[in-house]
Amino acid sequence: MQTVEIATLGGGCFWCLEAVYETVQGVLGVESGYMGGHVEQPSYEAVCGGDTGHAEVVQLRFDPAVISYREVLEIFFAIHDPTTPNRQGHDRGAQYRSAVFCHSPEQLETARGLIAELTEAKVFADAIVTEVAMAPTFWQAEAYHQGYFRNHPNQGYCVAVIAPKLAKFRTRFSSRLKMA
Repeated sequence: MQTVEIATLGGGCFWCLEAVYETVQGVLGVESGYMGGHVEQPSYEAVCGGDTGHAEVVQLRFDPAVISYREVLEIFFAIHDPTTPNRQGHDRGAQYRSAVFCHSPEQLETARGLIAELTEAKVFADAIVTEVAMAPTFWQAEAYHQGYFRNHPNQGYCVAVIAPKLAKFRTRFSSRLKMA
C-alpha cells in the first residue's frame, strides 16, 4: 500500500516549481495555488495585486518510500533563492516569497533543521529568509495555471525563465528524474 504525503512550497512563480517537481521521482502530483493569506478563495489577479497576503505555492503529493520530505526540501533550496525577501529574479512582491508550509510537526522540524544546516554550512552568501509555518488553507489556482510549462513551453516566460531553471535542475538532479 502506497503512503502519500503532502508538501507545500512557495519559491517565486508557481509555474517554475511545478515544472521542476512534475519531473521528480516519487512526486505523484503537483498543483499550483495560493497559501498564507487572509482572503478566502483568492484569484490570481488579487494575489498578484499584493493585498491578499498569499504566496504562490505548489502543493505536492509524494511517496515518502521513493523521496523523503527532506529530499523534497533539498531540491526546493537548490532551485530558488531563499535569501531574497519577497522576490525571485524579476518577480517581486510578497506573493513570490520563499515559504515552506508544513503539514505536520515532523515536517516543521525537518524544514527548520535543514535551514540550520544550510546556514551553518554557509551554502548561501546571504541569510535564508524562508518563511516556515504550519500550513493554512490551500487555495487551488485557476485551471489555466495547472501544468503551465507543460502546456505552454514556447510562451516567453517559459522560454526565458522556466526552461533554463529546469535544464539546470535536470543536470544537477539527474538521478532524481522520472523515467520517460
